[in-house]
Amino acid sequence: MAKGGRGGGAGKSLVRATLAIHEPPVGTSTTPGGLIKSFGFDFNPAQLSLGRRAQWKVTPTAAVRDGSVPEFMGPEPREMTVEIFLDSSDEPGSNTVLKKVESLLECCEVTSKSIAAKQPSPPWVVFQWGSFSTARFTSYVSSVEANYSLFGTTGVPIRAVCQVRLHEIPSKTKGQNPTSGALTAQRVHRVVAGDSLQSLAWREYGEASAWRAIAEANGIDDPGRLPSGVELVLPAAEEVRF
Repeated sequence: MAKGGRGGGAGKSLVRATLAIHEPPVGTSTTPGGLIKSFGFDFNPAQLSLGRRAQWKVTPTAAVRDGSVPEFMGPEPREMTVEIFLDSSDEPGSNTVLKKVESLLECCEVTSKSIAAKQPSPPWVVFQWGSFSTARFTSYVSSVEANYSLFGTTGVPIRAVCQVRLHEIPSKTKGQNPTSGALTAQRVHRVVAGDSLQSLAWREYGEASAWRAIAEANGIDDPGRLPSGVELVLPAAEEVRF
C-alpha cells in the first residue's frame, strides 16, 4: 500500500506522482488509448508496496507417498494498492477534493468511446512517479474506496483518503515470452510551444514518419493542432511500425 505524505516520506517532493487515465485501446492492442486526464497527487506516496504471485500446479499422485513435484505455470500480473490523501482544508469553500474523488470513481465506469467502438471497457491507467519505473505499468482499477474525514461549512468534503487498487494488464514485449507479463516501456510527454507530432517522433524514434503511432495512441484526429500543456503517451519503440 502507498500512503500519502502525511508525516514523513516523499511528501510534497518536486517530482509529483500522477495517475494517467486513458481510453481503453481498440481491437487487440495493449497500448492505452488517448489520454482522458492526468490525475495529480496532492501528496506523494510515503511508501509503496507491490505484490505479485507465481502460479504453481500440483497434481495429486497416489503412487508417490510425499506428493508430486509442483509444476510452474507462470507469474501472475502485478497488483498495487495506492492510498491517496486529498486535502483542500486551506480552501474551505473548494470542491477540489470532491472532483478528484469523482475522477477516481469514474475509473470503474465504462467510457463512452469504448461503447461507440463496441468494446465497452473502463479506462486503462498508468501510475507514474518520475524515474521509479518498477511501479510503472498499465493497469485497470478494480476498486476505489473513498473515506471523507473533513467537511466545509456547506457540507462539501475538503479532506479524503482513497484506497485505489490497480491490476496490471499484461502485454507482450519484443523477443520475450508472452506469458512473462512484462510490459513495454512508455513515456508521457507534456507538449510545449514548438512541439509537433513529427518532431516528437523524430526525437523519440529517430523517424519523423512515426508520428502516426503517437496520433493513434492519443486519439488525435487533427495532427496540425497540438495545444501546449497537453500530455501525450509515447508508445514504446518496439510497438511502432516505421
